[in-house]
Amino acid sequence: MLRRGPRTPERRVEAGERRGGAPYRVLASTALGVVVLAGLGAVMGPQWDPVPLTDPLTVQTSSTAVGDAPPARTYDVETSIVEVQLDGATVQAQVSVPVGLDEPAPGVVFVHGAGTGRFEVAFVEQARALAASGVVAMVPDKRLDTYTTRHRDYVQMAADYRASVDVLRARDDVDADRVGIYAESEGGWIAPVMAAEDPDLGFVVLVSSPVVPPREQAAFAVDSYLRNTGVPHGVFRAIPRAVGMSLPGGGFEYADFDVTPYQRRMTQPVLVVYGTGDASMPTVQGAEQIIRDTAIGGNGDVTVRYYEGANHGIRVGGDVSAQFLADLSGWVRGLPGTAASQPRIAGAQPVQTYVATPVPEPWWLRDGDVVLGTVAAAAGLILLAPLLVGGARGAEAVTARLRRTGDVEPAAPDGPRPAPARFGPGVAVRLAALGAGVLLTVVALVVYLVSIARLALDYERNDWVVQGGWLGVRILGIAVVVAGVLLARRVHRLRVVHVPVARGVLRTAAGWAVVVGSGVLLVVLAYWGVFQLGI
Repeated sequence: MLRRGPRTPERRVEAGERRGGAPYRVLASTALGVVVLAGLGAVMGPQWDPVPLTDPLTVQTSSTAVGDAPPARTYDVETSIVEVQLDGATVQAQVSVPVGLDEPAPGVVFVHGAGTGRFEVAFVEQARALAASGVVAMVPDKRLDTYTTRHRDYVQMAADYRASVDVLRARDDVDADRVGIYAESEGGWIAPVMAAEDPDLGFVVLVSSPVVPPREQAAFAVDSYLRNTGVPHGVFRAIPRAVGMSLPGGGFEYADFDVTPYQRRMTQPVLVVYGTGDASMPTVQGAEQIIRDTAIGGNGDVTVRYYEGANHGIRVGGDVSAQFLADLSGWVRGLPGTAASQPRIAGAQPVQTYVATPVPEPWWLRDGDVVLGTVAAAAGLILLAPLLVGGARGAEAVTARLRRTGDVEPAAPDGPRPAPARFGPGVAVRLAALGAGVLLTVVALVVYLVSIARLALDYERNDWVVQGGWLGVRILGIAVVVAGVLLARRVHRLRVVHVPVARGVLRTAAGWAVVVGSGVLLVVLAYWGVFQLGI
């Protein structure tokens, strides 16, 4: 009979795992780990549960024509460039003038939305249409030296645009008492400030105005875009956690700017315009709030128009709606007679499913710097581990070379040889799987979120990306939990048979670095919804 030699540590560990019913225990432990992470993710931050809009605004007629508008006339248009002196800067502006006016005409200063806003590309069709109908139109360049992603002062921006209003009022071909402003998108937070602080403004046109504070509008837009893209329900949890936290690096104080007090001081006639194809704005809520705010200030001269299928820039098929341009010029030229003309609310019937409301603040991870720092530190720990192991191997190689040259006294020939300084059997590969897996999952989550953001902004749907990508991220997350369970089981078995998990200070530190870093990133992934189970 052949006698078996002593079993190696590897064989003792493998035998112990086979006796322990490994597949069943791994499955049960993985399920438990996912449930724990799902629970952590649920309690660590707010959920997203938008309030349905139950009081829809109803249009009075489908026709957007403005009552009491004077007959349309057509003029040739001349343009010139003027300079506008601001406080600490100078910008250029293009003035479009109708040729052959018999008397000073009404004037309009355009207030830009988000972005760079140069007159060469901004409001080209609107300015020309107004000028061709008999209105002097002025499009200034947007001041950019005080305008960044992190810093925007809407009150100061209002003061800058008022300088353009003063320049337009001073022209001989403009009736100073009939100069108003046209504001689009982000400009809807600036124009009411101008109107409140300059009651002599003749009128205000608000196109695709957000009305609610920027943070609320951002959450509303993200929700609408994601619903249009068809993302899984679980992704929506990220909305309050991303939009509600302070962003890394500071700034963004303007995110909570409230335009309501300024709208309540607007005494001018107001034209409110939205496209029914604009998913980024609360098109019903916005009009209702403007009507309500101006009424509080005693102003009932608000006209609302909705254009079928028009997007954020009131464009249909890439071009600014011709009907909108005709209605706009008629309303401006007809003031003050068109200020209270009927119907007050007209056009295509708008649809707004949910209300734009204050965004819940995250309870724990509300500071973006902390979130980013935590992720960076945890990833750094995992990436440090190979360096520590490499350092350990280098030290071992130096020691071995010194022994060969006789600089270090070798062990006695009949004495015990030092154990090799390495990880226990199977530990290194499991550590590598855990660390690499969690880093890959974090990268996959970021790539997924960026991909669906692009789809949402382009109003596109792609089920392979939206559904398949989310499924892939969640499978990766579960695989990381499996790797953690396998590592924990291997460590436990090594201790049962009295085999060191890691020898040497550097390898021990490397192992802990991977475990701690991976644990932190798993919690972060749970926070962003990777492990949620409908909790």
